[in-house]
This record gives sequence, C-alpha cells and structure tokens, in this order.
Amino acid sequence: MKKILLPVLGLLFVMNVQVSQASEQYTVKQSRYSVGESLDRLESILKEKGVIIFSRIFHSLGAKKAGIPMRPTQLLIFGKPKVGSPLINENPLVALDLPMKVLAWQDEKGQTWLAYLNPSELQKRHNIRNNVHLEKMKKALNTLTNQALGN
Repeated sequence: MKKILLPVLGLLFVMNVQVSQASEQYTVKQSRYSVGESLDRLESILKEKGVIIFSRIFHSLGAKKAGIPMRPTQLLIFGKPKVGSPLINENPLVALDLPMKVLAWQDEKGQTWLAYLNPSELQKRHNIRNNVHLEKMKKALNTLTNQALGN
C-alpha cells in the first residue's frame, strides 16, 4: 500500500503546485453572461475608456471550420500604448505578453469564465521595475472586468 500511496501523494502535490501557480499567474472570474456577451460588454467599456481594441479571436469558430468540436471560446486583445510602451521600452521581451488579452470560455457545465494574465506576472517574467504602470494595469483590469461582469 505504501508503494502505491507515496507516488500518488507526490503526483497530487505536483498537481496542486501547478494549480496554485496558475492561480497566481492568471485572474479567473465567473461570468453570468455568455462568452460573446461577456466580451461585448468588456469591449464596449474599453472603447469608452479610450483603450485600443486590436483584435477579437473566435477560437471556437476556427475549430468548427477545422472540424474540431469546441465550446464557445473567444480572446479579446487590447491595450493602451501610454501604459504598455514604457514597459516594452524597459524590456522589449514584454511585447511577447502585450497587448493585454482577456479570454472568455464556456466550461463543460455551461458556465462562462473570463481570465487574464496578472500584470505582476509581467514583472516576474521580464524583470520589470516600473511598478507604476504595472499597478495601473492591474487596477484597470480588475475594475474593467468587474464592470463588464456586472460586479
């Protein structure tokens, strides 16, 4: 029994570490709206605030065209150069993670979720020292996604 139990406990520990790391890297919020409506609401708020909408990717539509079943999944790509450009100037590699993105998807139970990369993760990944812009980004993402979700 010990021979089986130890590897299982080890695997559970590793899985738990991965889940906690994911939760530190990303903010995930539940939505009462559909995938499309959640991102429509967010896009509208972002436009009102003068944020540039670069693209909206309909992953599930692309999957359908390829003959692959996928629940509704969309990605909204947006940014504000006044906030992102100083970070890219500090370390050009941060441009791999910018502009910001919000993912909306429907899980197997029909529940819609929104997720985005935590700006503090940008600091970790790219050794960014400009906390002022990261804090603005963090606060704005939280406020704007909460508004879009009706929170």
